[in-house]
Amino acid sequence: MLTDNEILELKQNAQKVRTNIVKMVHNSKSGHPGGSLSGADILTVLFTKSLNIPEKWQDDTNYENRDRFILSKGHASPLLYSILALKGIIPEEELMTFRKFKSRLQGHPAKHYLPGIETSTGSLGQGLSIGCGIALGLKLKNNLANVVVYTGDGELQEGSCWEAFMQAAHRKLNNLIAIIDRNRLQIDGCTENVMALDNLNDKLKAFNWDVIEIDGHNYNEIYEAVEKAKKSLKPCAIIANTVKGKGCSFMENKAEWHGKAPNDEQLQIAIKEINAI
Repeated sequence: MLTDNEILELKQNAQKVRTNIVKMVHNSKSGHPGGSLSGADILTVLFTKSLNIPEKWQDDTNYENRDRFILSKGHASPLLYSILALKGIIPEEELMTFRKFKSRLQGHPAKHYLPGIETSTGSLGQGLSIGCGIALGLKLKNNLANVVVYTGDGELQEGSCWEAFMQAAHRKLNNLIAIIDRNRLQIDGCTENVMALDNLNDKLKAFNWDVIEIDGHNYNEIYEAVEKAKKSLKPCAIIANTVKGKGCSFMENKAEWHGKAPNDEQLQIAIKEINAI
């Protein structure tokens, strides 16, 4: 259980992350704010409380024992970049170069350009398979690090994801945690209209995964779910129910904000509302 002071700190850090997300997308006039905002609370908990992520990255003496984080839904790169800045892995002032010519902060995370990126992502449906490979490799090396793969729910409509779920259970990869951003919206609208995923909990259990379902904006639930998942004897999926565009009233639960930049007026409204959370 987190203390009141820890929850307050997480709340303040998540506000910074959300503010930087909307500023980055506004400044570049392109990007994906909706699904980035929905995951701000989750990644803030992961990177500041739950995972062993070195700030010095490859210069860290404990680098090989770090937990591995994979942003499978690579279009949510503004979220990951904001988190890396919060963690001190990249400078915060670099965030405003997002999607600019010659910037290290590309529209989708690129491993060879930026510290803090385990693997380049962007083509949906591949992150969990990569996570399986990394988790198996760690086991072969007797490395006790965890692998966390953060996916979108619409992404699970890709068949390759289910091959990976099956493979992870078969290989008994209990060092693998999948966190599913269940905001129920994708670029074409509601996930249940595009290709229904419910009952997702039962589907994952049928693939022999442990499953935990949480409120993806509740810091205690996020933290406790990850701690429980680390101790699981099976690969574990955390279904995090979230609100797309969380923190900005005009974006919340609206598919049109999947990949759209706010204008000047909308930016000011967004910053004001985020800071009032």
